[in-house]
Amino acid sequence: MTQQTVGTELTFTQGFTAAERQVLTDDAVEFLAELVGKFTPRRNELLAARASAQHKIDQGALPDFISETASIRDSEWKIRGIPQDLRDRRVEITGPVERKMVINALNANVKVFMADFEDSLAPSWDKVIEGQINLHDAVNGTISYTNEAGKIYQLKPNPAVLIARVRGLHLPEKHVLWRGEAIPGGLFDFALYFFHNYRQLLANGSGPYFYLPKTQSWQEAAWWGDVFSFTEDRFDLPRGTIKATVLIETLPAVFQMDEILYHLRDHIVGLNCGRWDYIFSYIKTLKNHGDRVLPDRQSVTMEKSFLSAYSRLLIRTCHKRGAFAMGGMAAFIPSKDAEKNAWVLNKVRADKELEANNGHDGTWVAHPGLADTVMEVFSGVLGNRQNQLEVLRESDAPISAAQLLEPCEGERSEAGMRANIRVAVQYIEAWISGNGCVPIYGLMEDAATAEISRTSIWQWIHHEKSLSDGRPVTKALFRQMLQEEMLVVREEVGEARFNAGRFEEAARLMERITTQDELIDFLTLPGYELLA
Repeated sequence: MTQQTVGTELTFTQGFTAAERQVLTDDAVEFLAELVGKFTPRRNELLAARASAQHKIDQGALPDFISETASIRDSEWKIRGIPQDLRDRRVEITGPVERKMVINALNANVKVFMADFEDSLAPSWDKVIEGQINLHDAVNGTISYTNEAGKIYQLKPNPAVLIARVRGLHLPEKHVLWRGEAIPGGLFDFALYFFHNYRQLLANGSGPYFYLPKTQSWQEAAWWGDVFSFTEDRFDLPRGTIKATVLIETLPAVFQMDEILYHLRDHIVGLNCGRWDYIFSYIKTLKNHGDRVLPDRQSVTMEKSFLSAYSRLLIRTCHKRGAFAMGGMAAFIPSKDAEKNAWVLNKVRADKELEANNGHDGTWVAHPGLADTVMEVFSGVLGNRQNQLEVLRESDAPISAAQLLEPCEGERSEAGMRANIRVAVQYIEAWISGNGCVPIYGLMEDAATAEISRTSIWQWIHHEKSLSDGRPVTKALFRQMLQEEMLVVREEVGEARFNAGRFEEAARLMERITTQDELIDFLTLPGYELLA
């Protein structure tokens, strides 16, 4: 392994090829080193605070609104404001920062493309570096891609607005060390995207816009606010040039939405209902609470009372402060079969009508083929408005902590458990092979949906729950099903693909993280050790 230091306190464990030299210029590395040196110690404290808060919940406490910050919730204030090109976000598409995906997403019938360094990207070093080059070329309007058949993909006029999603606070970038430790992945993604693109973005009439994932507390939001303000001062930019949308995709964060908006008020433009991660976080946060075990993943829909309360509280909180309330992800993929496709579009339409009628300003799709349907739904509700900021939901009854934590009824079926196993194993196999966004059984799976699949089973085992047919869910039952479902997967993907892939490793990792007594926080952490 080559170790090289580029005139800073940072050590790079990878040799530099032409691609690295394009991204990791001396000036860019100097800026990254400043951010890492200034903000990593506090980030480490924030991760320790997460663990300490979780420990209290494990001991029997429940998440709640914070009494000490009631004055922020009760007083009148608004966020700084929303740039012109972000005022209409009725449909956003998400996907990894891979070249063809970037072009197709920016060309889709959507308002915004969220280019993802996080849950839909397996962050191998090459992918992360190439992702930065792809976004730089997109910002400059020079991106193109030619596939093996010679088909050329390039940007159409008026592409979607670009927002980069950086990695969460917990994710390291193991190929760059500071004082012998892997640096925060989110700082790596932010520093390089900002440094190489802010001038051109501003010249384009846009700006350096970010999505911030996995936030668990207002202190974490304030940390990002400090990173943004430091960056603006360093580059002589007006306060509020950098804008962020924060995903509310953890259970602790739903109790701190006002505080998150307040502490990021110069830079924030909205919050987003990251529903799949939120369900995963509900399981993980309440993992020791046997009275709050969720049923089959398939039956945990947005109509369930704890999820409906979350969506409505997010809309009311955001709109009171002049911030957008973005809806969740439609994970369906269009089908080539006409009958199946009609079913998919009807499911998506019903889901998005619920969001639009609730007052969300926009929503997410994972596939360009859903964009027209969802655009039609939101445009039908919006009419000639750009957003729904005026929908204040002031007549809603107050939403209590008990509603946000309400257990969810539904069955724990054998079929549901087996489906969870197949989805999680296939996703882990793809992820450790370098692909973080995978179509499985008609859904676009990313890390969040795989996390629900494996933590559900862990929780059922941990609390000695039974399946609907009366059989107790034990480690032995899980191991037996895992063996049987691996045969199903082998048959479904075919012998050649199975043997060429990393399915055995994926099954071993799935077995370990599902049966060990301590629940692992994120499957991407042990997965990252298996990634180049």
